[in-house]
Amino acid sequence: MYAKYEKLKAILASYKRMIVAFSGGVDSSFLLKTAYDVLGENVLAISLQTPYSAKWEMEDARCIADEMGAKHLIMSKPWIEAIQTNPENRCYLCKHALFSSLNAFAKERGFCVVAEGSNVDDTMEYRPGRKALEQLGIVTPLLEARLRKDEIRILSKELGLKTWNKPSYACLLTRFAHNILIEEEALDMVERAEAYLISETYAKMRVRYEHKMARIEMSKKRFASFVE
Repeated sequence: MYAKYEKLKAILASYKRMIVAFSGGVDSSFLLKTAYDVLGENVLAISLQTPYSAKWEMEDARCIADEMGAKHLIMSKPWIEAIQTNPENRCYLCKHALFSSLNAFAKERGFCVVAEGSNVDDTMEYRPGRKALEQLGIVTPLLEARLRKDEIRILSKELGLKTWNKPSYACLLTRFAHNILIEEEALDMVERAEAYLISETYAKMRVRYEHKMARIEMSKKRFASFVE
């Protein structure tokens, strides 16, 4: 694990000046912290705020970057027309559009690369968005260093990152069925429901939107507590 960490630092040092696509999750926080330790002011974290990303996640990302001392920018992006009906290739279309804009920004501002936080475990799951990243030349330093999720959590804890045990989240569109028009009101309801559950210590959950009803998913143990 520590040899992989040293390899990661060597990879990051070779980039000279880089942008980190920053969600504030376990992987991107660990990537940003390591990149900032290696490259300092030559690293810029960028979080992409979309209509289907939770507002609390952006605030969380801002706080995490501030605590590190890393430069951080939140870029607001409008609806991508092609994904408003939540097609099955939504993730590919979204990643391609958003990371294309990051690539253009990087080129304009003289950054060498745009990096994101995929790790080895991500290659073992169906992730259609990875194809878009590969097509656009987005670098994946954690994957290149062969780091796994459990190793990233351990290293994050040793580095003092509060994200070391943070649950994994995904964009709000994953709470809806494919091929239906996504309404702003429905997105807002899901976001507020999940924010409330997180505030009540039920962080590892999902609120699925189905036919104007909410289906709450969480572990059996936590669900028993929730019902009580």
